[in-house]
Amino acid sequence: MRNILLDLFLTGMALVIFALFHHVLPRAQQSLEIVIENHAAAEEQGMETVSGESSGTVTHLAETFTPASGASSGKKTGGGNAGRGSGRGGMNSKGGSSLKDGEETAETEADEPVSEKFSEMYTDTVIRGENSYTSPDLSVTVTRHVTEDGETTYYLADIYLRDVTCLRTALANDQYGRGFRDTISSMASLHDALLAVNGDYYGNTDEGVVIRNGVIYRANPTDCDVCVLYYDGSMRVMDGAAFSVEDAVTDGAWQAWTFGPSLLSGEGEALDSFSSTQRIISVNPRTAIGYYEKGHYCLMVVDGRGESRGITLPELSRLFESLGCRAAYNLDGGNSSVMVWDDAVINDPSGGGRASSDAILIMEAM
Repeated sequence: MRNILLDLFLTGMALVIFALFHHVLPRAQQSLEIVIENHAAAEEQGMETVSGESSGTVTHLAETFTPASGASSGKKTGGGNAGRGSGRGGMNSKGGSSLKDGEETAETEADEPVSEKFSEMYTDTVIRGENSYTSPDLSVTVTRHVTEDGETTYYLADIYLRDVTCLRTALANDQYGRGFRDTISSMASLHDALLAVNGDYYGNTDEGVVIRNGVIYRANPTDCDVCVLYYDGSMRVMDGAAFSVEDAVTDGAWQAWTFGPSLLSGEGEALDSFSSTQRIISVNPRTAIGYYEKGHYCLMVVDGRGESRGITLPELSRLFESLGCRAAYNLDGGNSSVMVWDDAVINDPSGGGRASSDAILIMEAM
């Protein structure tokens, strides 16, 4: 009887400790949830005991589906840019890399809190305009532009966020995994988003990093650049070989995409050459995300294969440099490039657009 009582007491204490970590700690100190498809590789990395000063002390692992053979967990590895864009087992369907080994895009200096820095951009009440929206937590203005040569049309969303969780991501059918697809309009409507663009079409491959709304679903090796948005509002683009799940947990990753390449150098300057495939580099419709500084971002969709010519990667790189971005990242393009504003598709998607596995949303914080 004494042993039974002791077992009950220890079980009760364990439940109390679990509840404290998962329900009492503020969000900034809770861990990222980790749902990694490559469970064995995650255990090899010691993910069950990963902890960080700012992002928490408890992680959760659950195998979602069987990864491709040979997949691993995305540890830091060496290797050069030779063969970039080749991927595993043939040509990579993603955009590849433009960064040198271990290189990251420029980081902003420490400054005043984001909540105060752009206070003039927000309003006490919600104010909607034909192409703008402001509230206590966010400010969005969407504009249409034509390049100087008159050949290319693009749409630019200028975004200020007091709360980084206003930039969310959606999964098709609210399900993670291969085979799920939905239109950007449908995902925007389902989540009552103000603005939506396509993401990296993670479901088209099993490689790379997938972090969505603070949940790590995938951390497989990639030879593509990886873009990570953090809870503190910073955004970094890094060589895929330099991505670490442990660092993502410690640093508080909120979103991460695998497509690329980086559109700006580690110093935030335009690039003239890319090691991606010619199909990726040449004229295409595009979707991209830009980063000015903590709290200030942009999303861009470029039309192509119609009245609008489209744009090459070097041209897109120069465009983001001219905007003053410190980092910029190429997302899935072609027929995928769609921008939805106020429940309507506002660009002219190639082929009428196509369904995708994921979307990037701008919406009020939940």
